[in-house]
Amino acid sequence: MNQTYYKHKIENLLIVSKIATIHYLELEKDFSNAGERHDFWELVYADKSSVVCTAEDKEITLGEGEVLFHKPNEFHRLSANSRSAPNVVIISFVCKSEAIHFFEGKRFKLNKNNLKYLYMIVEESKKTFDLPYSDPDLKKMPLQKRPTLGGMQLIKNLLEILLVNIMRDETEKENTNSTFLFKEDFDGYVAKKIIGVLNESVHGTLCVDELCEKLNYNKSYLFRQFKAATGRTIMSYFTNLKVEGAKKMLRESDGTVAQIAAAFAFDTPNYFSKTFKKITGYTPLQYKKIHRRKN
Repeated sequence: MNQTYYKHKIENLLIVSKIATIHYLELEKDFSNAGERHDFWELVYADKSSVVCTAEDKEITLGEGEVLFHKPNEFHRLSANSRSAPNVVIISFVCKSEAIHFFEGKRFKLNKNNLKYLYMIVEESKKTFDLPYSDPDLKKMPLQKRPTLGGMQLIKNLLEILLVNIMRDETEKENTNSTFLFKEDFDGYVAKKIIGVLNESVHGTLCVDELCEKLNYNKSYLFRQFKAATGRTIMSYFTNLKVEGAKKMLRESDGTVAQIAAAFAFDTPNYFSKTFKKITGYTPLQYKKIHRRKN
């Protein structure tokens, strides 16, 4: 027996029609650009440390974890705060949908869920485009010789999801005064406690046994919960935290490789250099020279 089905026509709240640039920038503490105007939207996210954004004649300090939108043809510029070297995500795109005007002149704190989409866009861009390292003057993104299948479509879809999610969060806020944690929230809570201890210990040494003692959990439980929440092992995450801190110090100070290795409790400068290159693709001296050339 034939049945009649009703098919819903999809109504698109937001359509991103073009991607101009995607940047993940590791900037010096004294970075400042001349500013620009262009006929498309720009999203600026302060990933590590704060940055100073100018929108026309208004200066806005964008705190770590905050995102700001520049509308088309708005003069804007970006500066570091002269105290710390920031990491910044910038995505510029074309969207003609009426709903996009919701973002004019606004900034938001990204929650964990939305931040996931932002990082996915950055990772997908690396597999799709042949992007130079930390180039704020990038105007054209050449494709990889063998770009990942469907990369540009995924970037478009992820950006649309991110934008819609931000709109939902801002317009449909609910009172969530829960006095208990669901299991998945608890697992994330444990990983967050581990990361807190790792951050506190980044300038020193820490073994897993010490971590277990501090948090009063057994080793296998901590390993399992951390891997489920982050996809990483605890000690590899700890090493990456140290290298991220070292990168920031290399951009902010004139410290030697030996001094920076000691500041993050690496056994020797040679071990620090090998670890740094394995994670970043550069030796500490190469990384420092790249940023000195930009000044």
